[in-house]
Amino acid sequence: MGETSQIYVGTAGWSYKDWEGIVYPAQIKKSQHPVEYLARYIDVLEINTSFYGHIKPEWGKLWCRKARAVNPQFMFTAKLNRAFTHSPMAVVESTSADTIRGGDEDERLAKEGLESVAAEGMLGAVLAQFPISFKNTNANRDHLDSVIERFKHFPLVVEVRHNSWTNEGTLRYFIQKGVAFCNIDQPNLGKAVLPSEHVTSSMAYVRLHGRNYDQWFDSDSRNDRYNYLYTDPELRGWKTRIDAIAEKAQKTFVIANNHFEGKAAVNALQLKSMILGRSVRVPEMLLKKYWELGEIAEAGTVDGLG
Repeated sequence: MGETSQIYVGTAGWSYKDWEGIVYPAQIKKSQHPVEYLARYIDVLEINTSFYGHIKPEWGKLWCRKARAVNPQFMFTAKLNRAFTHSPMAVVESTSADTIRGGDEDERLAKEGLESVAAEGMLGAVLAQFPISFKNTNANRDHLDSVIERFKHFPLVVEVRHNSWTNEGTLRYFIQKGVAFCNIDQPNLGKAVLPSEHVTSSMAYVRLHGRNYDQWFDSDSRNDRYNYLYTDPELRGWKTRIDAIAEKAQKTFVIANNHFEGKAAVNALQLKSMILGRSVRVPEMLLKKYWELGEIAEAGTVDGLG
């Protein structure tokens, strides 16, 4: 990693009911904000509520204040609202330029929320995540171009999951626009994008979704899709890629999205330990559930307050 390069490792989201009593103490919200709790252990949180509903500016400011109080170097990234990346009926119809419906009011509200974090100097990236049904066609390229134009004053990352986008033309376009290509880990099914280490801007991005091949498309519960704990060899494979990525980027964000029962937090801490080459702080609750963390826990910091 270059002298000016920084790697931030964290999780996608923090507001999961099944994290209480596993990642957090039960009923944590009565005594402490989850963001404040997690910022003691990880470096970045990807805001995923912004995908489903726009960030309220007062919330964005609160999150920043809570995180900065315990970790001055902490950063947030945020998912762009689905109005710009998904069909409103994405569960039953393909997403394309013809089915995406993001309008002016969505744009205004999205920008207001994102600006509340950016104004605090804590917005590392905005992630435009498209589903695998969003293929590389003329119309879809035009739509992507319009999304980039509308949100170009934010540090943008684009996640595409269909392998029709994995070509030199796409990478040249991303470089030209100063947009980061999102390197992802997901089950290698059908036309899925494969793991990569592309860097197309000064900022780089990695997202780890898990490898639940059997549950990825067939399960009735989205939790089943993300019920996956990466093994040590699997993480070390990504550590090698992350090191190569960080050599070419000023900031690299690594986000674990395998959130079921706190597995994302486990793997984020393991990756952080691998990248730093030393032990790290580990939440006491999480260690009780996952013995693997005992191998990387920093002596004297395995407690509820870090």
